[in-house]
Amino acid sequence: MTAIDFNHQLISLESKLSRFALSLTSNKEAAQDLLQETYFKALSHKDKFVGYSNLKAWAFTIMKNTFINNYRKQQKENTHNDTTKNMYFLNMSKDIFSITPDTEFTTKEILKQIDSLQDEFKQPFKMFLAGYKYKEISEELGVKIGTVKSRIFFTRKKLMKSLKDFQ
Repeated sequence: MTAIDFNHQLISLESKLSRFALSLTSNKEAAQDLLQETYFKALSHKDKFVGYSNLKAWAFTIMKNTFINNYRKQQKENTHNDTTKNMYFLNMSKDIFSITPDTEFTTKEILKQIDSLQDEFKQPFKMFLAGYKYKEISEELGVKIGTVKSRIFFTRKKLMKSLKDFQ
């Protein structure tokens, strides 16, 4: 197969590759990027394409593998190492920690609502927010674990009811 034939056949697959890219990414711009990257890789490695092979299947495989590799790379970039004793890996977006005046106001309102709770609900809830496990809260406060769970549950319900504007 000549280079011109290869290019024409590859370009003729554009609509099918575009639909496949959109089905993978669910985002028009990301699908266009994936399509361009697929074309780039196909053209860069056309010497590896054997003329009697199925070009359509080859191009779709390149696209699928590119998508998977990009996804894995993105997941790896979003994995942060937690330095606690147990060394858990946390998957969090880097954007979580962006503080704006709007989030500052929201946080103050939520904390104000938490502080207005009765102590029997406020204390376990604050400990839970601080990262304590149910068992640790139970031992610290000297109450049964079921009581801790129910207090945290009811506190969440109260907060959701009082903070309807933030949902």
